[in-house]
Amino acid sequence: MRLELSPPARSARPGRVRSRLFAAAAVVTVGLLAIGAGPANAATTINGPINLGTAAKYGVLAGSTVTNTDSPTTINGDLGLSPGSAVTNFPPGIVNGIQDVTNEVAATAKNDLLIAMGTASSLTPAPQQVGDLTGLNLEPGVYAGGEISLTGNVTLTGAAESVWVFQAASTLDTAVGSSVTLVGGASACNVFWRVGSSATLRGGAPFVGTILADASISTQSGTVVEGRLLASTGAVTLDNTVITRPAGCDDGSGSVVTTSPEITSAPLPGGTVGTTYDSTVTSTGSPDATYTVTSGALPPGLVLDSVTGGVTGTPTTPGTYTVTITASNGSAPDDSIESTIVIVPPGTPQVPGQPAVPAGDITRLPDTGFQGSTLAIVAGSLLGLGLLAGIASVIVRRRRRDQLGG
Repeated sequence: MRLELSPPARSARPGRVRSRLFAAAAVVTVGLLAIGAGPANAATTINGPINLGTAAKYGVLAGSTVTNTDSPTTINGDLGLSPGSAVTNFPPGIVNGIQDVTNEVAATAKNDLLIAMGTASSLTPAPQQVGDLTGLNLEPGVYAGGEISLTGNVTLTGAAESVWVFQAASTLDTAVGSSVTLVGGASACNVFWRVGSSATLRGGAPFVGTILADASISTQSGTVVEGRLLASTGAVTLDNTVITRPAGCDDGSGSVVTTSPEITSAPLPGGTVGTTYDSTVTSTGSPDATYTVTSGALPPGLVLDSVTGGVTGTPTTPGTYTVTITASNGSAPDDSIESTIVIVPPGTPQVPGQPAVPAGDITRLPDTGFQGSTLAIVAGSLLGLGLLAGIASVIVRRRRRDQLGG
């Protein structure tokens, strides 16, 4: 890393120049200190289909308008609209269900749709992002991408209870003749397309699943949908389209969203023989985690509360004890923290708030919460200090030169 320094004007006050230079060095040092902070490892999952609430009964639900382009569109399911009020060209379009337009039923369904969209967005996707799904054979799971498209066929292979969630950060676009094929008993009930803006279906082959779009949804002539078209704020525009809401579905009311635990506390501190010890391992996640010792052992006299994560008691034996405590809540992955607890004899001085950590322990800095490589953090700090020293040397030389020249 190189920091360019331009000579200060002779009229500039040395104190101001020094503060600016030291500020620049401080920024570099802070940036280096951030190296080694590990990413969160928590994962959010669902054990069933997404609960659509009262929105599940609709083949089409929109926010602004529902428009049929004067064509023989058929909706096998209810039609809902809220807060807009314009439903156009029905007939000739046919709704084999109830039309809820700007009423309390539609408003409730819209609120339920927003909740379902939030659930779909919260799920942790597979590491590999997707774009064009053509030619893929996908197992149940959560798949994410920026723009998700389909120019041919995608196959979804699973059982009747298998669930697929596709998260498109921006758009969903299917080409003419593209299709979704279900294999192995997979059900259209359990395929969800979460779209960050708008979706366009260009027709010619079956499309499967429920679209949950932030903005609008449009179809072109010949589109066949086994699922639902649900748009939060925008319009649903249909052209010679057949939409069939899936029947006999698990409504998702029993589905539970879980987030795996992530430990948020620093390693356990040291203690003193005969002195009450009270520290706690904490974590995030839903449901709450339970805690177990999975490696090593706590110092004699200390016990772990599996529910609260509290480590309490009175140490009885001096020494160095390495222990790993794992948080788990039934949702993978678990999270663990390793602590090196130094118990000292009575009367041994300790720096308040700073546990004694032997050299070589690079698991996590004490009392910081930083995760990852401590070596990278220390190296960054040393580099920053070296930069400060170099800048100070430059300042001294320039002041001497200015005094001789003056």
